[in-house]
This record gives sequence, structure tokens and C-alpha cells, in this order.
Amino acid sequence: MSRTYFTDRDLGKRFGEILKAGGLTVERHADHFADDAADEAWLAEVGKRGWIALTHDRRIRYKPNERDAVMRHAVALLVIVGDAPFPELAHAFVATIPRVEHFLASHEAPFIAKVYRPAPNQTAPSRAMLGHVELWYSG
Repeated sequence: MSRTYFTDRDLGKRFGEILKAGGLTVERHADHFADDAADEAWLAEVGKRGWIALTHDRRIRYKPNERDAVMRHAVALLVIVGDAPFPELAHAFVATIPRVEHFLASHEAPFIAKVYRPAPNQTAPSRAMLGHVELWYSG
């Protein structure tokens, strides 16, 4: 199944470029919205288009207006977890895409899930070394 991933402005420009280079279909926040657009606005559009939203905002689950927008607009929201540089997180996301796709196929929006990169000592390109996805909040 071909999915479109939407990268929130907090992930910057390179994150989306790395995902595209990894073969994913990507739409960036800056290509559709003003930099100061309210999160509720882009969440509504992402839900309407059926895109998979990616953000680094770990607090989104605790912001009632944004969490409610995720639920109201049936958004599949993946929170990229990690304190590593964004290019490193993007490469880890691409490496983890088989597990992300499996998670998306088995969970219907709306939801908020966290995507974890492999542990730093897991550098081998083995499927067993991939990161993982964990459901965090659902409607």
C-alpha cells in the first residue's frame, strides 16, 4: 500500500528529504501551510487527505485541543521519539518502515503512536535490530 507521510514543521527540512531518498512519499508542512499555522489546521487537512502525520512533539498527547483534533479528524499520528539529531532520526525511521507499515496496517486511525529508533548499540542492518512502534493514545 502506498502511503503519504506528512512531516510537521518541528522535524525541519532534511527529515522529509531523507524519507524521500528512502523511497517514501512525503509532504512537508512548509509546502502546504504557513510556518505559524495552528496545529489544528494541518491536522484537519492531514486527516482529510488520509496522510500519516509525523511529529517530534511528545507533548501533543497532553494538549487537549491538538489531541482532540487528532481524534476528530481521524489522524494517524506518529511521534518520532529520540534526542538524536533529526537526520539520524530520519534514517532510523526509514530503517524501521517495515514495522511502521505493519503497525499502520493493524491499527485504524485515529491514534497517536510513538516510533522508537533502534538502540545505539544496534547498528547491524538486521530486521531484528529495527526500532519499534507503540500505541500511545487512541479514540
